[in-house]
Amino acid sequence: MPLLPSNLARHELIGLEVEILESRDPGLRGLRGRVVDETKNMLKIRVGGKVKSVPKSIVYLRFILPEGEEVRLEGKELVARPEERVRRA
Repeated sequence: MPLLPSNLARHELIGLEVEILESRDPGLRGLRGRVVDETKNMLKIRVGGKVKSVPKSIVYLRFILPEGEEVRLEGKELVARPEERVRRA
């Protein structure tokens, strides 16, 4: 299945550029980097030389697809084990 804006929530996120647009934690707002790992409830984002753990359930995100297209998603849509989320129909 090709990576499209319409199916991003069912795709692999590791390697994608991401920015946190909104968060209940003000310290996370504006954080921008590359997704390096993912668990059921967290995204791990490389920001500079550090990796930040970001709870999916409290953020609103903008992903930049490889072609440069932007996709905005509420983090709650991504709360699931990555392998389960990818298998959703």
